[in-house]
Amino acid sequence: MRFSLIPFLLLVVPLAEIAAFVVIGGQIGVWATLGMVLLTAIIGSFLLRWQGVGLFNRINTELRANRVPGRELVHGVMILVAGVLLLTPGFVTDSLGFLLFIPALRDLVWRSVKDRIVVQTMSSGFSSTTRRPGASEGVVDLDEDEFSRNPDPSSPWSEQTDRLSRPGKPDSNSSNGL
Repeated sequence: MRFSLIPFLLLVVPLAEIAAFVVIGGQIGVWATLGMVLLTAIIGSFLLRWQGVGLFNRINTELRANRVPGRELVHGVMILVAGVLLLTPGFVTDSLGFLLFIPALRDLVWRSVKDRIVVQTMSSGFSSTTRRPGASEGVVDLDEDEFSRNPDPSSPWSEQTDRLSRPGKPDSNSSNGL
């Protein structure tokens, strides 16, 4: 049977947090210990915002250059996990959270997992099999004989289409008194 890490961590991490609270609280006092936990949560929220905005800008740069931002997305997940760890009260989770804010450590994690991650992309837009020479992407270039307007007389919008297509013709449905 395969050993699962999550139940083990759910048992070990709270025990380690309690032990750290007891040891640190015995050394510096209860109020200083609680103040440190509150201070690390505040610092963590600022770090999360600061590195998150920078990461968003890097992801945007990669997308504008038509590259898949795989590294940046993994960094984003690690920054999110770091923020959650820092907002969780405790010294063990705060230590792990602060470690994940170090870009060199995130790069080390990225290098170890990048071969196991598959990024699939979908392209949007129109695909054309035949194009006229000189026509740019997304432009439909028709000659005059290829285009015709045939409004449907039974359509409720046909009257508006006629009215809009012939500027200068007065609207027969409009009232001048309003």
